[in-house]
Amino acid sequence: MITVIGAGLSGCEAALQCARAGLRVRVYEMRPGKMTPAHRTDNVAELVCSNSLKSEELTNAHGLLKAELKIFGSVLLGCAEKARIPGGKALVVDRVIFSQMVEQKLQEFGVELVREEITEIPAGMVIIATGPLTSDGLVQQLITLVGARRLFFYDAIAPIVDAESLNMERIFTGSRYGKGDDYLNCPLTENEYNLLVSELASAEVYPGHSFEQIPFFEGCLPVEELARRERLALAFGPLKPVGLVDPHTGRMPFAVVQLRRENSAGTMFNMVGFQTRLKWAEQERIFRLIPGLERVEFLRYGSIHRNTFLYSPEILLPTLQTKIRPDLFIAGQLCGVEGYVEAIATGMIAGINASRFQLGKPPVIPSEQTILGALLKYITTPRADFQPMNANFGLITPPKNRLRGIKKRFVLAHSAIAEAERFLQKIIG
Repeated sequence: MITVIGAGLSGCEAALQCARAGLRVRVYEMRPGKMTPAHRTDNVAELVCSNSLKSEELTNAHGLLKAELKIFGSVLLGCAEKARIPGGKALVVDRVIFSQMVEQKLQEFGVELVREEITEIPAGMVIIATGPLTSDGLVQQLITLVGARRLFFYDAIAPIVDAESLNMERIFTGSRYGKGDDYLNCPLTENEYNLLVSELASAEVYPGHSFEQIPFFEGCLPVEELARRERLALAFGPLKPVGLVDPHTGRMPFAVVQLRRENSAGTMFNMVGFQTRLKWAEQERIFRLIPGLERVEFLRYGSIHRNTFLYSPEILLPTLQTKIRPDLFIAGQLCGVEGYVEAIATGMIAGINASRFQLGKPPVIPSEQTILGALLKYITTPRADFQPMNANFGLITPPKNRLRGIKKRFVLAHSAIAEAERFLQKIIG
């Protein structure tokens, strides 16, 4: 029996990899008996923040990581592809359908799902994949067992709005760089943009923490934090208008706020890049200044929550086994990766290696020339400033040539795919 604690993305992928190897698996999930500050349902593999699994292009690190996982045989990636909804070059899913598909896979593979909180780490083969909102009791027990430091940063969630409340007379469809029309775009003039930035920079945020000391993850900064940094930070970031032409004016807007479809029915839209810690009343007041959102209804307000992770370089091997106990694995965001696909990827490696350990086979590690292998190396290499990391080409050692930009990424992607194919043979063997 293999015990998996946590039925999020990493836990479900780990469990399915073990079950596919012919092993008995039991997954423990504390919801709904005990909820977290961010989860809204008791669904397995709930997508708490965005419903986008990011780019599918091989010249994007997230796209390359998906390609690697597809070669390795990720079950959850297959579910995501079947639950996809329009999202341009990104893999965007209907989060409800996605969760339903993952639960169906657990049932098909005979995985036992137990709705119960685990506060003590059991004996035997165990994979802990409880995510960034791990309960305090379990984290403390884990720290005591492996002697690791507990770390944390803060993450923020973007609002979801009602499609029927949008003012489509001001909004136009289109994707940046002319790649389809899967997004709704709210165009802003320079004056409208300046007003939005000014209001965001002076808005009220929720009290209760010393926000000046919050170590935000740079890849998911609150929109008001960006607004405070520099006047044009948003215009060159999540509000950049490149490749978009407003059909009402025939010109590129000064900035755009993009809305991404949240479900297959198209009744809900996510405010792309608008993760926030603003008070709810401030969100209503300020976001309704955006053209097209004058009377918008919020189905979910943006919010902030603490994400817990461990100092993995002290406690983990690249196989995701703990150094002190080889039959105990850590996967998902708890081990120091950031992002949905990264969580799935580490769950897959933990599941593969736990299965191999149980069957008396040696563990395997992807090449450092793959995105996944490079990510595993990063989170298990000691460094004084360890912080969660997501997929990026900077993790891979560059080729010994003078290639730059897109050409360099094509070379790295080609090499990574070849290495992924070789790793697959190790798994099969």
